[in-house]
Amino acid sequence: MTIQYPNTLDYSVDTPEQVIECDVVIVGSGAGGGIAAEVLSRSGFKVLIIEEGPLKTSADFKMKEKEAYAELYQEVTGRQTADKSIQILQGRAVGGSTTVNWTSSFRTPKSTLEHWQKEHAVNGLSSTELSPWFDWVEKRLNISPWTTPPNTNNQLLADGARKLGWKYNVIPRNVKGCANLGYCGMGCPIDAKQSMLVSCIPTALNLGAKLISRARVESLVIEGDKTVGVRLTSMNNLGQIKQKNITTVKAKHTILSAGAIGTPAIMLRSQLSTINPLIGKRTFLHPVTISMAEMPSKVNAFSGAPQSIYSDHFLWRDGVAGELGYKIEVPPLHPLLVSTMLKRHDQQHSEQMKKFANNQANLALLRDGFNEQSIGGSVMLDEYDYPQLNYSPNDMLWRGAKHAMLSMAEMQFAAGAKKVFPVHMDSLGYTSWNETKTAINNLPQEILRWQLVSAHVMGGSAMGKDPQESVCNNDGAFHQLQSLSVLDGSLFPTSLGVNPQLTIYAIIAKLSIKLAENLGGKLPVDLAI
Repeated sequence: MTIQYPNTLDYSVDTPEQVIECDVVIVGSGAGGGIAAEVLSRSGFKVLIIEEGPLKTSADFKMKEKEAYAELYQEVTGRQTADKSIQILQGRAVGGSTTVNWTSSFRTPKSTLEHWQKEHAVNGLSSTELSPWFDWVEKRLNISPWTTPPNTNNQLLADGARKLGWKYNVIPRNVKGCANLGYCGMGCPIDAKQSMLVSCIPTALNLGAKLISRARVESLVIEGDKTVGVRLTSMNNLGQIKQKNITTVKAKHTILSAGAIGTPAIMLRSQLSTINPLIGKRTFLHPVTISMAEMPSKVNAFSGAPQSIYSDHFLWRDGVAGELGYKIEVPPLHPLLVSTMLKRHDQQHSEQMKKFANNQANLALLRDGFNEQSIGGSVMLDEYDYPQLNYSPNDMLWRGAKHAMLSMAEMQFAAGAKKVFPVHMDSLGYTSWNETKTAINNLPQEILRWQLVSAHVMGGSAMGKDPQESVCNNDGAFHQLQSLSVLDGSLFPTSLGVNPQLTIYAIIAKLSIKLAENLGGKLPVDLAI
């Protein structure tokens, strides 16, 4: 069945000067904004969704890297931290990162939620309290453990973990009718991935919600102590500014769901840091380090579900507040992604690309933010009011990255690797575990040498009870202004330790329904949990 997208306007094509009135304006259409849009539309509100990126559909997804990265990602996949030390992969299209992620869907670890309650005064989000919301979201988005046998890339992770006696398990995925193509990061060409693009956003639009794509929210409109709307800037089809402040949206309630970089940026452009200096602070990334390996036979890591096996063996390796633990997964390997990830453009790079089909890769997600030595980064504005993330690796992060690299390399040799290549500018290919261990222990722990990436941005608008220690309250409402809520992953006071989309879905479902009740909405029976 063809998905319908009624009530849409593309500001790169048609940008009328106008004033728009609505009940609720939602800024961002990713995991948080999509869930909020469905909940509030189903509760009877007149909703307007604003998205900086384009509206693309399955007909546009050709499984071509050169098109997908340019059209569907922030800064053509070139977004980086301010010191260039970490590449950040974030979606920028209707559906946000849910349109381009690899479908991994984990419930929030109990240890994370307990830490939030104990250390950050976050109430109402225990595992027990969130359980019915996880149940609802998993049913709504068809989330369940992947039952198809894993591709070789994932199977090798399982093989290595099993031989070493490390625990591993199957990843739940949000898919329906998946053809196991392996190109999830370029948009699903058959609408099998149950992203916001094919689930909550169409539902909201068919209930009367409106969507403006290629429109950036420049700032909030504030009167006294109340937010009364937003100002929109139009963007052209290259994602560049077309005309600033072309439209004013007047709304009874404003929801920021622009993500953990975009949401703080809007508040900073609106001068809200003068009343809450914590905006943009404690932004977390799950910094990722990667180990490549040459296997004796073809892996074809570009084919099949990108992520289906994981290991949490080291996630809590030193307790919740100790050294940085990490989750081990695999990335899909596509030529452009791999060739840019391997920044050594020399003979070694050439040889690895020649043996591309035999490449296997592990990645480790480092959970940041759980102790006073891991404070994350800060969202700032540059001279053009564009957001930048200042996030500099410190000694604790380097220790975690080295520990993770050692674990991944050991796992690859246990799985039968001929040669292992730690992804570092000064690393060579190593043919034994002892040789690799010595090399990793001596690799310089320096930015631009040790290559780090991330696809998970969290925090920057942290929730909590005390306005002196948080940006929003436990319902997602901005402490110092009326009629302004934050409903996305920027609410998190730390990272999660797992891929964030399911946590965002469940928490925002819970908070959106409470907001709908507070605004006088009429909740459908299935949302009255």
